[in-house]
Amino acid sequence: MCEQPTLQLNAAAIGLLQAAINGNDDLGITQSIIGAATVIDCGVEAPGSEAAGLLMARVAMAGLGEVALEPAGSPRLFPQPSGNQQPDASDVWKRPVVSATSRSPIAACLASQYAGWKVSVDGYFAMASGPIRAAIGKEPLFDRIGLRERPAAVIGLLESASLPTAEAIASLAEAAGVAPQHMTLLVAPTASPAGTLQVVARALETALHKLETLGFDLSLVVAGQGRAPLPPVPADDLTAIGRTNDAVLYGSHVLLEVNADEPLLDAVGAAMTSSASADHGKSFAALFEAAGGDFYAIDPAIFAPAVVDLFNPQTGDCLRFGQFEVGLVRKSFGLETSET
Repeated sequence: MCEQPTLQLNAAAIGLLQAAINGNDDLGITQSIIGAATVIDCGVEAPGSEAAGLLMARVAMAGLGEVALEPAGSPRLFPQPSGNQQPDASDVWKRPVVSATSRSPIAACLASQYAGWKVSVDGYFAMASGPIRAAIGKEPLFDRIGLRERPAAVIGLLESASLPTAEAIASLAEAAGVAPQHMTLLVAPTASPAGTLQVVARALETALHKLETLGFDLSLVVAGQGRAPLPPVPADDLTAIGRTNDAVLYGSHVLLEVNADEPLLDAVGAAMTSSASADHGKSFAALFEAAGGDFYAIDPAIFAPAVVDLFNPQTGDCLRFGQFEVGLVRKSFGLETSET
């Protein structure tokens, strides 16, 4: 079983949210009551903002991580593996970069941030993430990592183009074991400033989820940081889903601090990047179309970061795996190849 957070996930995230929105009128969010639950619109009908996206990402990680929007040309934050001349994200992307860092990465990313719970009630659909998942606790993932909890109040994120219905609220509250009035939900579509940013903030989570599916001992992971370029926000969710996935699959750079020797890191490293998939090099939009719009029909090996550094803090060894696909990402983002 992996590390326990210092604070309960839901309680910590609720406190973080309340502190962040208290008297802050610059987030572009609105708050309403639907089915007795508190619903915070971060981009469905409200304008939202990148600041709201940062808040969503921090809530998604239950306050156990730092999330930042770094300006273009930020200095290198990763150690350069000896003998490896491939540039990192700071050198490649001449765009703002979203970074997420955690020293409790399993709790922050897998027990909380991972969008592992599907909401489908009477025609309403959303992917749910955040601490509410630890309260629901029905995903097989929790059998392996632990970290289930029974909080008095819950909080979660919904990735959806519409606000939840009262029926969807009731279903989620029942699954989480709380009354609807003790539930808070932050909602944004992918095609919004907040929605795009909070999805791109999941590079670290993507790497950890891949490690988990590979059967790696997650207790060896000490800390991690993920960075990915922030795409321009398009007008429709389908394009936004393509861009945000391409940002992670082909543009992200993850550093994991792992207490493991070089042979073990070398054995797992190549399998945990998107280049391990036979579909590597195809845009997510193309993969999605070929799969008939079914995420689950896409090769799961593609859902991984572009580049991963595995760093042993005890020895100083750092191994790098994967590669950036700069042209693919720039095309996906709708950027001219001449832009610098």
